[in-house]
Amino acid sequence: MPLLVPPALPAGSLASREQPHLPVRPGLMLRPWHDGDAPVVRAAFDCPAIQRWHVLRLDDEAEARAWTAQWVGRWRAETAASWAIVDADDRPVGQVGLRQVSLVEASADMSYWVLPTARGRGIAAAALRALTRWSFAAGLHRLAVEHSTANAASCRVATRAGFTPEGVVRGSARHVDGWHDMHLHARLRTDGAVRYP
Repeated sequence: MPLLVPPALPAGSLASREQPHLPVRPGLMLRPWHDGDAPVVRAAFDCPAIQRWHVLRLDDEAEARAWTAQWVGRWRAETAASWAIVDADDRPVGQVGLRQVSLVEASADMSYWVLPTARGRGIAAAALRALTRWSFAAGLHRLAVEHSTANAASCRVATRAGFTPEGVVRGSARHVDGWHDMHLHARLRTDGAVRYP
């Protein structure tokens, strides 16, 4: 059955290029994950807060390597992407990414986490802003962040990155402790520049 409107972005809009390295701010960069990052990824998913909100645990180094390796295929399939947030020494301190990428709608959901030792420095919000700028330049129209209404830290990150609160999606995500209402934030390419708090 043919769509009555063409896809907002043609197939290949992401896959036809290499996943980029993106500047965040002095001393911080976004880059694709590689196999050598597996120990940091495993340590990240040992963090109770990351496990709680991302509903994922990695039990060994092989699972962490599989996590880092999956992103090449997902980039090529144009369904998702993830970047390591790295410091000046190229050590990962967090993650920011696109999920549920839809070329038809030119939209994506965004995710992020930061290692406990790197929290409190505005890293997640800065990385989210950097990926937002690139995503809009690449042609995406709408980016959304959904987080549990119980996750106040994620709400602060989304707000600081200029994502407007749009409402609450009731009982839409299942965590270990049951169903959670999710707070929805979004930005449109037409929203203009973010005024940083």
